[in-house]
Amino acid sequence: MSKDLNESILIVIPARGNSKGIPRKNIRSLNGAPLIAYSIQNALALDTDYDVDVFVSSDDAEILSIAKKLGAKTIDRNESLAQDSTTLDPVIFDGYQRARLATGKAYDLIITLQPTSPLLKTSSLRKALDRMVEDPEIDTLISACDDTHLTWRKTPDGFVPNYKARLNRQYLEKTYRETGGFLIARSRTIGPDTRIGTKVELFELKGEETIDIDTYEDWNLCEYYLRQKRVLFVLTGYKQVGLGHIYRGLQLANEILNHQVLFLVDRNSQMGFDKIRENNYPVAIQKSDDLLDDVVALEPDYVINDILDTSAEYVAGLKAHGYGVINFEDLGEGIGHADLVINAMYHEQGFPMANHYFGHRYYCLKTEFFLTANKVVKPEVSSVLLTFGGVDPNNYSLKVLEEIYDYCRDQNIVINVVAGLGYDRYDTLQPYTDVNFHRNVSNISDFMVAADIVFTSAGRTTFELASVGVPTIVMAQNEREMTHFFANQEFGFLHLGLGYEVKRGVIIDAFQQLVGDYDRRQHMHKLMMDQDIRSGKKRVIQLINDLIDNGKQ
Repeated sequence: MSKDLNESILIVIPARGNSKGIPRKNIRSLNGAPLIAYSIQNALALDTDYDVDVFVSSDDAEILSIAKKLGAKTIDRNESLAQDSTTLDPVIFDGYQRARLATGKAYDLIITLQPTSPLLKTSSLRKALDRMVEDPEIDTLISACDDTHLTWRKTPDGFVPNYKARLNRQYLEKTYRETGGFLIARSRTIGPDTRIGTKVELFELKGEETIDIDTYEDWNLCEYYLRQKRVLFVLTGYKQVGLGHIYRGLQLANEILNHQVLFLVDRNSQMGFDKIRENNYPVAIQKSDDLLDDVVALEPDYVINDILDTSAEYVAGLKAHGYGVINFEDLGEGIGHADLVINAMYHEQGFPMANHYFGHRYYCLKTEFFLTANKVVKPEVSSVLLTFGGVDPNNYSLKVLEEIYDYCRDQNIVINVVAGLGYDRYDTLQPYTDVNFHRNVSNISDFMVAADIVFTSAGRTTFELASVGVPTIVMAQNEREMTHFFANQEFGFLHLGLGYEVKRGVIIDAFQQLVGDYDRRQHMHKLMMDQDIRSGKKRVIQLINDLIDNGKQ
C-alpha cells in the first residue's frame, strides 16, 4: 500500500499520567526506553506508506514533553477525560476533533494505539491498516488473540459453563480476546460513545505481540522479550564430516534459554538438517550459492558457526551486517574477524588473541555424560568397544575386528561395535558372528563405561571417553585429526597414528599389552579424570552468554 491511495490517517495514543497498577507506567523505562516510545515509534514508522499524523493525548505535562521529543504531536487532555472511570471512546473522539482543528485534515481512518503493547510489530500494524484500505466495507478492525478455553461464568445460581461439551481445546468453538494493542475505525463510526461500527473484523495477533502491560508480571515478561536476541547456529553435518558439529550445536542450543534459537545448515547437510528437525528446532538448509545470503535472510543478532574453517570474506561479511560472530573448531582466516573463537580440538597457534579459547578445557560434553558414573578400572578385561564416529570413513571397525576378534573369543572378551547413522559397511562385518552391533545409539555413555578398553578415532569421542576415564586406543581417520592434540599419552590415550597406515600386527600387540597391564590402564584412567572435561560446557556457555548478554569477550 502507498500514500497515493489518499487515505488520511490519524493515530491517537492515549497515555494518562495517573496509572494505578504500575505508577508512572507510560514513561517508566522498559529495556532502556520509556514505555510510550514503542507505540510512538510504531506509529511514526507507518509514515513511509501512508499519510499519518501521530498524536499523544495526555493530562500529564511530563508525558507530553517526552512525546514531543520522540516526534509525536500532542493533545493536552482535559482532566475530566482522565478519570479512572473514563473509557477510551470519549478520549479518542476528543483527540479526533482536536487533531482535525490542528491539522485541517478530514481523517479517513482513526487508529487507537495503546502504549501498553510495546511488543506489537510495525509489520502487524501495517498489515492491519492494509486490510482496512483493501475493504472499505469494514467499519472497525480490532487486534485480538485466540483465547479458546473451557470457561465458566458466575450467575446468581452459581457457576455455569460457557461450553456445551467438554472437548479438547482444538475442538471447541473459537473465542477471541481483544489484546488492547490497536483499534482501527473509520471516521464514520467515531463518536463520543463508540468506535465500533456495523461491520467489525478481528486482526489476530500471536505470541508476545498479545501482551498488554497491566501488572509487574506483564512488565517483566516484556523486558524478557525485548532483551531476547536471535541466535543462529550455522552448522555442517553429512557423511564425510559426521554429525559432531550438529550435536554440539544442539547441546549449546539447549543451554541458551533467554534467546530465540534457530539453525541453518549448508547445502550438503541433509543428514544434519534431519537431525535438527527431529529435535523440534526451526531449521533451514542453504539455498543461495553464497551461504552469507542465507544467513542475512534469517536476520540474526548473533551467528554461531560450526562449519570447520571459515574464510575472512564470510566472517567479515557477517560483521558488516552488524552480527556478533562466534566460531567453533575453526583454523581458517575468518577467526581474525570473529568476536569469539572456541577450539577445543586444537592448540593455539601464532600470537595469542584475547577472544580465542583453545584446548580441552572448552569441550562441550553431551548431557548424558554429566549423569554417568566414572569408569571403575578392573584388573580383568571382559569387554571392548569399537566406536569410530558417525560414518567411520576408513572402516576401522573392520580393521580392528580383523586383528582382535580371535583373541577376544579365546579370552572371553565381549566385543561391542557402535556405529552412527552414516556408517554403511555392515556387510563387511557379517563374518564376525560373535560381535554385538549397535547403530545410532542414544546412550553411548553406557556403552563406554561398560567397556574396559575402547578403540576410537581422534575426534570428539576422545573427550567423552576422558570424561568418564575409559582406557582408549586411538587411530586417526585423517591428517586433520592428527592435529587434535588431546588424544595423546599426556592425557591418558594410546595413539597409534593414522589408522590406515597402521601395519598389520600393531593393533593386536597394543591391545594385548593393554589387556595385560592393569597398572597402565589405571594410570590412563587417572590422567583422563585429572582433565575435568565435565566443566568445559559450563565455561563455553559462560563465554557465549557474556558476549550475547553483555557484549563481553
